[in-house]
Amino acid sequence: AQAPANMPPYTPPKLANGQPDISGIWQVLDTAAWDLQDHGASLGVPAGRGVVVDNEIPYKPEALAKKRENEVNRATRDPESKCYLSGVPRITFMPFPFQIVQQADKVNILYEYNHTIRQIYMNGNPHPPGHIDWWMGDSRGRWDGDTLVVDNVHFNNETWFDRAGNFHSEQLHLVERFTPLGPDTVEWAVTFEDPHTWAKPWTFAMNLTQDASQPPFEYACHEGNYGLRNMLTAAQAEEAATAKAGT
Repeated sequence: AQAPANMPPYTPPKLANGQPDISGIWQVLDTAAWDLQDHGASLGVPAGRGVVVDNEIPYKPEALAKKRENEVNRATRDPESKCYLSGVPRITFMPFPFQIVQQADKVNILYEYNHTIRQIYMNGNPHPPGHIDWWMGDSRGRWDGDTLVVDNVHFNNETWFDRAGNFHSEQLHLVERFTPLGPDTVEWAVTFEDPHTWAKPWTFAMNLTQDASQPPFEYACHEGNYGLRNMLTAAQAEEAATAKAGT
């Protein structure tokens, strides 16, 4: 998404330190959490347009076979069903709000989903050396004009990108670009690289929408809903025992 050609570029307000102000409560309002690419409706899945540029993720043949296998078995294989951290970038387009809080040396993102907190370091330090298996990776940001550019590495291979089985390896490298388009809209574009999984880099883009009336709330994840089922079973047994004792 871009501003219309006949409109001047949007200039966001600035913080006291001169950085563009993108703080606030945001949410992605599309169906990328179900499938990054074009998809029709099915049980539990709303139809939606894809967010991938040219609608193509350039999987290598063996990786494409795994993606298709993931999709068939998504009910049990999707890390979301196990209440794991969603990873980057999936956590941002889960259908829940999140809050951006800016500091001089970091940008903090507080997500409703799974109480996830992400820190983007803005102090100019490089990524720590070596490969480190982190669910959320390591994020290092800088300002390019009014665009926040974030470089991300050090991921494990345990997260997916959506419920359609799109996945990655530990070699994942992401570059995010957050560009304010208006007071309530930020374009968020992400370029993906993973030579183990894809034949070439690829990109998606979507908008973040600001809505202060929908703040993040308390969130509880029940893995496979087994915890909830067990709580209900125990409560029902207690009610039955109480009723029996009263008769």
